[in-house]
Formats: sequence, C-alpha cells, structure tokens
Amino acid sequence: MAKKYRREPLPPLLRNLIEYSLVILGSFFVALAFNVFLLPNNIASGGVAGISTITKAVFDWEPGVVQWVLNIPLFIIGVVILGKNFGLKSFVGTIVLPLFVLLTSDIDAATDNSLLGAIFGGMGVGLGLGIVFRGRASTGGIDLAAQVVHKFTHLPLGISVALLDGMIVVTSALVFSLEEGLYALIGLFATSRTIDFVQVGFNTSKNVMIITEYVEDVRDSIFEEIDRGVTVLSGAGGYTERERRVVMCVVQQNEFIKLTQTVKMVDPGAFVVAMNATEVLGEGFKTT
Repeated sequence: MAKKYRREPLPPLLRNLIEYSLVILGSFFVALAFNVFLLPNNIASGGVAGISTITKAVFDWEPGVVQWVLNIPLFIIGVVILGKNFGLKSFVGTIVLPLFVLLTSDIDAATDNSLLGAIFGGMGVGLGLGIVFRGRASTGGIDLAAQVVHKFTHLPLGISVALLDGMIVVTSALVFSLEEGLYALIGLFATSRTIDFVQVGFNTSKNVMIITEYVEDVRDSIFEEIDRGVTVLSGAGGYTERERRVVMCVVQQNEFIKLTQTVKMVDPGAFVVAMNATEVLGEGFKTT
C-alpha cells in the first residue's frame, strides 16, 4: 500500500493573504452585481443593500454612503452586545463593500428587465458572498442585526434573518410596487442558492445507512462492485433492544442506484436509508 503523507497546512501569512484576497474579491462581485443588476431595476432583495436601494429611490441618498452609515454601527453593536470577536477580515468586508459600491456606481446597467435583474443580480450577490464566506469572513449588515434579535428574542437565527429581510422586501413592495417586491424575493432566492453552490459545488453525495443481517457480505459486495469504503456502526433496535450493526457508506449521486441494487442482491430485506451529503472531505472525494 502506498504511503500517505500528511498535507502540511499553509503558512499563516499566506493563508491570511488568500483569505483577505477572497474577502476583497467577493465584496467587489457583490458591489458590481448591486450596481449593474439590482439598483437600476429597484430590486431591494434584503440586507443593507436592499435598504440603500429604497433610500436611493425615496431620498436620493448615495447607496454606498448609506451602507457605510448602517454597516459600521451594526458591526460595533455586534461586538459590544454579542460579545464576539468578529475578526478583522469581517471589518474589512464591512468597509470595502460600500467602497466598491461607490467605485462601480457609474457602470451602466446590464439590463432594464426586472426579472433578469433579480435573477442575475441575486446570483452575482450570492457569488460574492460565497467567496467572502470562503475567506472566513462576512460583510456585516443584516446578519449582525439578526444575531442581536436572536439574542434578545430567542427566535431561531434563520427566522430572525428571514424577518428582517422580509421587512425590507415588504417595504420595497410599498415603495415601488408589489411586482418589484416579488422580484426582490426572486433575488433573495437566487442569492441563497448561489451561496450554497459556492460553498458545496454542484455535486451532492449520498450518505447511505444499511441495516442488514448480512453485514460482512454487504460490506464485501460494496468493496467489489462500487469500490467504496464503508464504516460499520454499532446500534440497537428501538423496540427489541437487540444489538444490530449498521453499514454506512458515502457514494456519489451516480453510484447510488448501483449501491442499492448491490445491497438488494445480497439482502433483499435490508433496510436502507439515504441522506444528502453536501460536503464530503476525504479519500475518493474532495481533499480540501
């Protein structure tokens, strides 16, 4: 068997350089998508950017300045009230994003179609935020406000984010039109899905749990037919309390049907449960 070598971690200086570069690059993509897709079409798809879209329409305030005015106090409040060290990278994102919004404000709109603006603007923002998250940072804003709401109301964090973004979308529907509010929802959805893609990619693996009386035979068949490793877990029946062993195997999507067919050929009575596994690291999958 070939000897495996432990991958050495990146030097701290190089790692920090890469992560700061990701924060800056991601912030640029967010700002560009905002100025060429969302703002020209009055798509206020949540967040501080959505607020700045509304204030631009109502008061003609410069969106980049509004984002600075809101983001910096929110960051300070997050540090003081939540007692967390959000890190210098997140502060850089908080400062750099509005700067890029100002610097790209003179770029012409890519489209005057609101639907296209919502879809591609949402995707552009999601791409940028996903890159920022890859740099282990954030751009502040509504996420920090949601954590404050979560702390004092004990609402789930996801609900807190949805409530704040929902208030912004409803406000946009009142300021612009119901149709624009619906486009904002499309933008929010496109953003969330694109962030997921940047984080985990297209490939979704399957984590398969197999409960069978023929553990060794199933294990050997998976080795031979699928060429995947397995883990044998100890379990017990909830009703009988009898000890049972469970075979766990992670496979790619295109291997799942072959796996189930292989298991059924060995034990037609096997109990098989499959779950999506969106992030799998290790031999045979992603290594970083």
